[in-house]
Amino acid sequence: MYSVCRALVVFPLLFVAACDSEDKIDLPSDKACVAMILEGLKALPKDRADRFQAKVSQASAICRGGQRALAGRQTPWVDWGNYWGTGDAASKPPGAGPFSRAARGVRGALLDLEYQRVELITFNLFDNNGTFRDYVLGRNNVPGPALKVWPALRLPADHPDFKAVGGDAPQQQCTGDLIRKRTVTGICNDILNPLMGSSGQLFGRNVEFDTAFPDSGANELTRNRHGNRLSLLNPDPQVISRRLFTRKQSNPDLCREGFGTGDAAKSNCDYQAAPFFNVLAAFWIQFMTHDWFSHLDEGHNDAEFIKVGCEVQKINNVDQPLTPEQIEKLGCRPGDRIDRGYVAQADPADRVTGPDGKTYATRAAKTMRNTNTAWWDASQIYGYDERSAKRVKRDPADNAKLLLTNGYLPVFTDGDPINPEWKGQESTAFPDNWTIGMSMYTNIFAREHNAFVDEFRKQAKATPDADCGLRNPADPKKVIRYSDVSNEEIYDMGRLVVAAEIAKIHTTEWTPQLLYDEPLYVAMNANWSGLIGTSLPIISKVLQDVTRNVLGKSEDPHKSAQIYSVMASGPGIIGIGSHDKHWNIAKADSVNGGVNHFGSPFNFPEEFVSVYRLHPLVPDLIEYRDLANPNDITAKLPVVETFRGKATDAMHSRGLANWTLSMGRQRLGLLTLRNHPMFMQNLKMDRLQSDTKKIDLAALDLIRDREHGIPRFNEFRRQYGLRQLTTFDDFIDPTLKEGTDERKEQEDIVRTMREIYGQHTCDSSKVITDAQHNEDKSPINDCLGKANGSVIDNIEDVDLNVGILAEPVRPHGYAISETQFVVFILNASRRLFSDRFLTSSYRPEFYSKFGLDWVNNNGPGPVRMDRHQSNGHDQPVSPLKRVLLRTMPELAGQLEPVVNAFDPWARYRDDYYGLDWKPRSGAESDPAFKK
Repeated sequence: MYSVCRALVVFPLLFVAACDSEDKIDLPSDKACVAMILEGLKALPKDRADRFQAKVSQASAICRGGQRALAGRQTPWVDWGNYWGTGDAASKPPGAGPFSRAARGVRGALLDLEYQRVELITFNLFDNNGTFRDYVLGRNNVPGPALKVWPALRLPADHPDFKAVGGDAPQQQCTGDLIRKRTVTGICNDILNPLMGSSGQLFGRNVEFDTAFPDSGANELTRNRHGNRLSLLNPDPQVISRRLFTRKQSNPDLCREGFGTGDAAKSNCDYQAAPFFNVLAAFWIQFMTHDWFSHLDEGHNDAEFIKVGCEVQKINNVDQPLTPEQIEKLGCRPGDRIDRGYVAQADPADRVTGPDGKTYATRAAKTMRNTNTAWWDASQIYGYDERSAKRVKRDPADNAKLLLTNGYLPVFTDGDPINPEWKGQESTAFPDNWTIGMSMYTNIFAREHNAFVDEFRKQAKATPDADCGLRNPADPKKVIRYSDVSNEEIYDMGRLVVAAEIAKIHTTEWTPQLLYDEPLYVAMNANWSGLIGTSLPIISKVLQDVTRNVLGKSEDPHKSAQIYSVMASGPGIIGIGSHDKHWNIAKADSVNGGVNHFGSPFNFPEEFVSVYRLHPLVPDLIEYRDLANPNDITAKLPVVETFRGKATDAMHSRGLANWTLSMGRQRLGLLTLRNHPMFMQNLKMDRLQSDTKKIDLAALDLIRDREHGIPRFNEFRRQYGLRQLTTFDDFIDPTLKEGTDERKEQEDIVRTMREIYGQHTCDSSKVITDAQHNEDKSPINDCLGKANGSVIDNIEDVDLNVGILAEPVRPHGYAISETQFVVFILNASRRLFSDRFLTSSYRPEFYSKFGLDWVNNNGPGPVRMDRHQSNGHDQPVSPLKRVLLRTMPELAGQLEPVVNAFDPWARYRDDYYGLDWKPRSGAESDPAFKK
C-alpha cells in the first residue's frame, strides 16, 4: 500500500488514492479507503445528465471526511466541503504529513474540483460569435472540440488592420507589431483568430442556448418548468429587493438610507460583515470587472426607458396590484425608470442536427455585445477601443509613463471624450460607475506602471549593452540591448507587466482570501505556478511537455481537452508552451502554441457577468482612518458621497495611503440576503428620464439578468452540474439548532420567498429539464419527487441572484456560494488558458527579462519571502502587498504583519484558516473589534 500511495503523489490531481500513514490507522475510514480504491477513478460522463454533481460515493465520503462527510451526502450541497482539512483547525484530525487524514481530505477536494472543471469544459461552452455550428458538426473531418481556428474570427475587410493580417488570404495571421504587445482593442491575442476576445464581440454562454431566456417560454421544457409565471417584471424586482435584499437597521435615523446623518462622527449603518475579507477586496472586484466586460456604450444602454417594478406582489398566491399603503411600507418607487439593455441580435437562430441526432440552436435567442476586451489586459487603465484610449494621458516629459500630478491621475478636461456626468473625475480609460475604490486602484497601478519604467531605466543605465530579452519578429535573431529600447516599447512592456501583476494578484491573493480554505489556496496557486512547482523541476518539465503535446495524441477531442486540463495542474497554466528550447518569435506555433480554447473561442459568458453581482460586499459607510492614529475611526463617510467627481476631491484631500489603510482595516459585507447597501436601493441618477431620478440597483440586477436570459437558480445549478433543490426549505441549513437566531432568520427568509414566488399544483407528466435526471435515471418532472397533484414551491422561478445569496451551506471560508464558485472553476482557468501573453508568449521576447522577473518575483530584484506563514505555507511577500509597499512606502508599518492584503489588516490570522474576528497584537484598542 505504501509504495502505491507514494507513486500516486506524483500526479496529485490524477491519482489521489487515500492512504493512511501506517502508524495512524483509522479502521472504519481505512476500510472505506480500500473500497474507494477498488471503485477506481470515476469515469467522465458522455452525457451532461450523468455528471457527478460534486457528490461522491459513500466509501469516498467516509474515506475523505468520516461521518460528517457521510451526512453531507444527503444535502444538495457539494461533498468536498465536509472533508478533513478543508475547514479550520478543527477539521484536521491528529496526524501530519502527506498521508494524514487532513492531507487525504484536501487531495480528495482537489480531485472533485478537477472533475468539475473537466466536466464544465466538456459540457458548458457555447459561443455566440458564429462558431457553434462547427463545434457541433466539426469541419473538414476535424471534430468541433478539436478545432483551433474559426473563419468567424477573421478581421473584416473594413477593419484598419485587415491587410496587415493577410486580408483575403485563406488563413489570416497576425504578425509584426500586432503581436509584440497587447493591442488596445484586444485583437491578435490569438494570432490565428484576430477578433477573438476583442472589444465588440458577443458574450458567450455557459448554459445550453435553449435554456437561456426562460421568461419567453420558447420551448416545452421551459414552459413546463415555469408554467408561464415569469416576465421581465414578474415576480416584481423592487418587491424582491425591499423584502429580501434590504439591510436591517437598529437606528435608521443614523443611516438615512446609506447617506448618513451629515455628521461623520455620528453616522452609522448596520451591515453583516465578513470576518476574513476587507473593503479593499470589494473594490478590487469592481476594478476587475471594469477590465473584463461591459454591456454599456459609454455608460449608457439603449435609448428606450422601461419600468422597474414596485407594482405587484402575491397575496395568497395571487398577483395583486400594490396599494399606496403597501408601497409606502415597502419603500419602493413605481416611478423609477431605467434604460433598456442593448440587444445585438434578436432574430430567430438557425438550428442544426448534430451527430448524436439532437438538434441545437446555433446561438442564443438574443445576444449582447461586450464593449470591453475580454482579456486580462488592464484595459480599464490603458483603453479598450479608440475612444477610450484617448482618455489615457501619457506624461509629455516621459512618454513611457502615465501622467501623474503630485502622485495622482489628472482630471478630465473639456477636450476629453467623456459624458457630462464624468466631469471632475480622474482621467482613465473606463470612467463609468466611478467610485473612491476605482480611484484608489487606478492611481495605485498608474504609480506601479511608472515605478516599473523608472526601475527599467535604472537597469538600462547600469547595463546598457546587455541583452534585454526583447525581440522583433521581423528580425528575430537581432539582440535588442537595454539601450536600444524605445519609450513606446517601455510603455507597452509596462502594460504587459501591470496586467500580469493584476492577474497574479487576483489568482493567488484575492481568490484564496475570497475562498479561504486549503483546497483553494493550493488550487489557485497551482493555476499560476503548478502543484509541483519548483520542488520537483524534472517532473514539472515532463508535465509541461506532455501537456503541450497531448491534444494531438487522443482520437477523442473531449478526452484530449480533459487530459490537458488535468495535466496543466502539474506545471501550472502560466507559461505553458513557453519553455521549448526551439521557441521562435517568428513562428506561429511558438507564439500561439500554448493557448487552448477547448474547441470554443474565448469570451466571457453572460453567466459569468451575473455571478459577479456582488453588491452586498460594499458597506454604506467607510470607516475612515488616518495613518497617524490607525487604531482610531475618525469618521464614517458615505460611500455614495465618493462617487464620480466627488471621488477626486475625497482622494486628494484625504490621501491615497489613508484611504488604502481605511479599506484595508474595514471588513466588507457578507454575500447574503438582507445585506445590500441601503444607498444602492436609493441611488440618485440625474440622467434618468423619470419622476424620481432614482434607481434601485438591487432590483436592477434582477432585471438585467432577466434581460440577458440568465436561467433561474435551480436550472442554472443543473446546467453547471450541481444538484437541484426541491423546496424553499432547502435554503435552511439542517445543521442549525431549532430556535437559534440564525435558523429563525433562515426560516423567515423561506417564508418570504414562498410569499414572493408562490406555489403551484404540480403535474408529474411535465418533464422540466434534460440537463439532469433523477438518481434512478428517470426524467425530472414538475413535481420534483413529490406525488402528482401535490402543492409544491415555485423553486424553479427563484432568480439566480436571490438563490445564490440564500444558499445556507458553503465550504469553509467561502465568501461566495458554491453556485457562483462553479462558474469560476470554468472561466477563471479559461481566461488563463486562452491568453497567449500568459501562456506561450509569457517570455522575455515580449516582457523583457527584467519585466518577466518583475512579475515572477512580485517586483524588482529577487523573490522576497514573507516572515509570516500563510496558514502553514511559506510564501513570498504577496504581489499586492509588494505593489502597495512600492507605491505607498508610508504603509510599511501597517503592512508588515499582513500576509494577504485582502485579509483585514488588524485581524489576528490564525494558524489554519480561522475565521475569528479578534485583533492582532497592537490593534487591541481598535473599536472595530468591540462590536
